Amino acid sequence: MGDVRVAIAGLGNCASALIQGVHYYRDAKANEEIPGLMHVDFGGYFPKDLKFVAAFEANSRKIGLDIADAIWVEPNCCEKFAPDVPKTGVKVLPGPISDGVAPHMRESFFAYDESEIEPVDVAEELKRVNADVLVSYLPVGSADGSRIYAQAALDADVGFINAIPEFIVSDPEDPIAKGFVEKGIPCAGDDIKSQLGATILHRVLAQLFDKRGLILKNTYQLNIGGNTDFENMQVEDRLSSKRVSKTEAVTSCVEYELPTKIGPSDYVPFLEDNKVCYISMRSRAFGDLPLDLDLKLSVQDSPNSAGVIIDVIRAIKIALDRDIGGELSSISSYSFKHPRYQIDDFEARKRVDEFIEGKRER
Repeated sequence: MGDVRVAIAGLGNCASALIQGVHYYRDAKANEEIPGLMHVDFGGYFPKDLKFVAAFEANSRKIGLDIADAIWVEPNCCEKFAPDVPKTGVKVLPGPISDGVAPHMRESFFAYDESEIEPVDVAEELKRVNADVLVSYLPVGSADGSRIYAQAALDADVGFINAIPEFIVSDPEDPIAKGFVEKGIPCAGDDIKSQLGATILHRVLAQLFDKRGLILKNTYQLNIGGNTDFENMQVEDRLSSKRVSKTEAVTSCVEYELPTKIGPSDYVPFLEDNKVCYISMRSRAFGDLPLDLDLKLSVQDSPNSAGVIIDVIRAIKIALDRDIGGELSSISSYSFKHPRYQIDDFEARKRVDEFIEGKRER
């Protein structure tokens, strides 16, 4: 069915996992079961159909490199599961920094000097390379930067995926979200879920407790890791939306007020891209007796969401083919922590399949 031309804002660990994954599964057949992908054949599009045509970065060490080389540059620490990624012929471009680099992260990110390097016009570059979709992988807390890239996608008539917890796609009153509807351009978001990460696991457990008649008294989720995402989120001001996104994903599973504490807890550099999550749930069972659960999850953080993004990219391309604009509710509800509509994950999966088959518009 042709290529899916992908541009990326932020060439960090998540982008490294995405690009590696497309190469790693380049020969996957339609009938194969690939861990992390809903389907190898997603409405006629395969992982091999994704072509990376542009990348925008603030890291001076990545700018000017081929995308395939830049994904290994410090501070990236994503596991190398496909180290032979071939050259793309596409050079990394300086993107607008705005609030995309926190003051305490300028050294870690090797942020370029804006007095020496001029950022490109993102919309014009998207048009020049004839991109189909822009994936925003900016650091958490990039409120203004996220909107700069979302607006660029809108101006260039390019589909938009917001992988971070800035509430754009999920807010029907957001002017940019309205713009995607008015122009008939698809978008999906906000804040990507992992294949099996802390939030989806916590959500399913909350649903299980509820469906089995247990009354949750309180719950918390503590996460630690050593990549730049965790370093960035040491500043509380940059992760307020992240806490909202992760918390609402869990509390939406019950119909009563649930005391909850969820969010990144500490930065442990030697863990690198390994994320460790601790979930605690306290509940009342029959006879008002306690039933408690404590769980630990350890996972390579960035590859854990790469397959999910591959599915979302292909959903955006299908919507482009069908001239469907605005928020794609099925893939957003299934694949993001803060979608416009919080619905049961298993129902959301069913709706995505209906969307692929053309039985559901969005």
